Amino acid sequence: MEQIYITRRLPDEGLRLLEKYDLDIYEGDIPPSKKEILRGIQEKDALICLLTDPIDKDVIDASPHLKIIANYAVGADNIDISRATKKGILVTNTPGVLTETTADLTWALILAIARRIIQGDDMMRKRKFKGWAPKLLLGQDVHKKTLGIIGMGEIGRAVARRAKGFDMSILYHNRARDRKNEKKLNASFVDLETLLADSDFITLHVPLTTETYHLIGRNEFKMMKKSAYLINTSRGKCVNETALIQALSKGWIQGAALDVFEHEPQVSSRLVELPNLVLAPHIGSASHETRGKMAIMAAENVLAAFRGEIPPNCVNPDALKKEFK
Repeated sequence: MEQIYITRRLPDEGLRLLEKYDLDIYEGDIPPSKKEILRGIQEKDALICLLTDPIDKDVIDASPHLKIIANYAVGADNIDISRATKKGILVTNTPGVLTETTADLTWALILAIARRIIQGDDMMRKRKFKGWAPKLLLGQDVHKKTLGIIGMGEIGRAVARRAKGFDMSILYHNRARDRKNEKKLNASFVDLETLLADSDFITLHVPLTTETYHLIGRNEFKMMKKSAYLINTSRGKCVNETALIQALSKGWIQGAALDVFEHEPQVSSRLVELPNLVLAPHIGSASHETRGKMAIMAAENVLAAFRGEIPPNCVNPDALKKEFK
């Protein structure tokens, strides 16, 4: 019987598909250490892991029987894909399923930071509300403003569709121009400098690569309007947090809202202290429906690998050129 190591308990929808196999599930409340992952992967045929789990050469080499690494995430930048491919180990992810949910969360952050929802909630809970006042918690309008989308992939386009309901002007910057969706979304393709200078709200939807590491730093913040807001639901390392702290504390921009962090799960105490910042604990895909679908996708990827097939969400099909060890 095949054995599977899972680095966190997944929603039951996925686990039920794997119940006939020998499951070793890490039950801790915090991410497992590398030592724990190395222990768990011993002699296993499959690994189901999270984006927060670094799956490096040591982990990949730890089990001679490993057939598949199924990432419970839309990306796979936590995995040494090159090493896995050389070893004949398939790597999979869970793309597409979290697009709409992450777009919803992006809009929750936009509205929360612009309309000061978190500060209002805190005021009410601390019983500080003394009644309606003309200047109480004044925020910024969202409707009819300019939204700048960096990364017009599936999630970026989903965010843009929602912006149409707010009658916003849409600018986007992408590696390649998307004329087809420009017309559908009434979006204008611009260079990054123009987007930063002209947008009221700037939202990131890019993968983490060498090109996008610290994509937004001191120079980029200086290009933005002083009234601008930055939203990040992509990857924490796409924003230089030291520069972000400067931008928020010195008034280079109006505010920001983050669902991801540069040194996640650690969050800088200087960030926590900033009043013009909304913080969310990486919950872009955190709905019952979406997390359940992700678990099913991860399980189905594993089942396909066990059948000797290319899984539906394989990111390295070249691994099948080698026999499984």
